[in-house]
Amino acid sequence: MTVPFRSISVFHSVARATSITKAASELGVTPSAVSQQIHALESHLGTALLAKAGRRIKLTEAGKRYFEM
Repeated sequence: MTVPFRSISVFHSVARATSITKAASELGVTPSAVSQQIHALESHLGTALLAKAGRRIKLTEAGKRYFEM
């Protein structure tokens, strides 16, 4: 099963913005759509890429490695 490019693109937007809401605004989609794409990518990879840190998003260790690729 291949990972859709869109999920990777959305993940990178969230990682740069450190916010699902900000990333959604930049991408012109709803926060729910962003969350669904992140969930799909995490499910495909079998690991969490993001963790909530208050109102912000923090990359997990796996998320940091994936973002740097």
